Amino acid sequence: MLVIGGGTAGYSAAIRAAKLGRAVALVEKEGALGGTCLNHGCIPTKALLHAASLLGEIEAAGKFGVNVQGVSLDWGKLQAWKDGVVRRLSQGVRFLCERSGVEVITGVARFLSPKLVRVEGADLEIEADAVVVATGSIPLELRGMEFDGERVISSTEALSLPEKPERILIVGGGYIGMELGTFFASVGSEVVVVELMGQVLPGIDPELVSHVVRALPPGLEVHTGSRVLGLERAEGGIAARVCGPDGDEFVVEAELALVTVGRRPFAEGLGLEELGVERDERGFIAVDGRFETSVPGIYAVGDVIPGPMLAHKAHWEGKAAAEAICGHPTKPRPPVPAVAFTSPEIATVGLSEHEARERGHDIVVGKFPFTASGRALTLDDTRGLVKVIAEKGSGKILGVGIVGPWASELIGEASLAIRAGMSLEEFGEAIRPHPTLSEALGEAAEVPLGGAIHVLGP
Repeated sequence: MLVIGGGTAGYSAAIRAAKLGRAVALVEKEGALGGTCLNHGCIPTKALLHAASLLGEIEAAGKFGVNVQGVSLDWGKLQAWKDGVVRRLSQGVRFLCERSGVEVITGVARFLSPKLVRVEGADLEIEADAVVVATGSIPLELRGMEFDGERVISSTEALSLPEKPERILIVGGGYIGMELGTFFASVGSEVVVVELMGQVLPGIDPELVSHVVRALPPGLEVHTGSRVLGLERAEGGIAARVCGPDGDEFVVEAELALVTVGRRPFAEGLGLEELGVERDERGFIAVDGRFETSVPGIYAVGDVIPGPMLAHKAHWEGKAAAEAICGHPTKPRPPVPAVAFTSPEIATVGLSEHEARERGHDIVVGKFPFTASGRALTLDDTRGLVKVIAEKGSGKILGVGIVGPWASELIGEASLAIRAGMSLEEFGEAIRPHPTLSEALGEAAEVPLGGAIHVLGP
């Protein structure tokens, strides 16, 4: 088996297939393994957000009687620490591949036939029974705001700026824009976010998003229902002409414009068109339930196929494709959780309240605010709530939304509950340790049943 692309989907497929006894080679055009998530996305972003959060906690520690003087941020050391985290994880992926028997090859792959691939840069031709395309995605560009790496940048450049910008314009208020906006504002930059839709974090339950909007850090200015009409580059920065929701126009001046309006699948240069591999109008590769494309023997996983562009979804698909290629039975994909690492965090899995009603479900909703959580009070962070959506009558849990402290860590329990087909009663009956944030999940589930103790309800 040959895997093209060493990101989360690719290396997961390669390692799983090798453990199942296949001879596996993995081709990656960059030297570092781990793909966008590890090198230019999830990991470096969360490293920077943790440092920014720590800075805020130290600055506010006086309320606990912890007095700290002379707090400051060393941008160079922060970047070096972040790079060290990324480097260690990438090296770890390479170690796991090699120890699992995967041959890692650096170069650019191109199909010569469905079972024969040329690797430029390594001067190789590789024949394989199965080839897995896992080449990921790249940031979307907007006309008139093409990336130049200096004044108009993507999230990749934003994570490794040589200096902290004093003022930055972010075009797009999705999870990437809001995470990076939160980071820059938290370390002292002035940030202006322009979002076309009526709310930031579009597609997420507005009730959850409202808690994030109320808690925006100082220096983070948001304009929803707005769009950038034009952008001019200048020696000192950029000037963007913006149209607001009421039609009024205004100008935003900043050092940089960070464009975060989404990502698109990347499969250029592979020669898929010549082989007849089907792709949809957005460029996604069409696959069946075994992740096989329209050309037998060629498979695809991760961001290049339809579905949410999330690393954990790609990880699952990589393993599932490897198992299918090795003759194992296929299995349905479990619900995919999603997280926005804003402040507070938002995490969701399954259906939102709106989606459940739209699909015709007769539902009940249980909510538990973190203001009623003893653990949240001890953390001095009572922002947000847990929201559980279930089918009326059966009580089957359809979805869970969390906004609040460590929502990213709590959502895994909800994912398991939905995967197992649990009811409100079964979910609420589980004994969780006290005092923990996880207790909020059980209490929210018990609200519709009338069994919640620490919140008023039916």
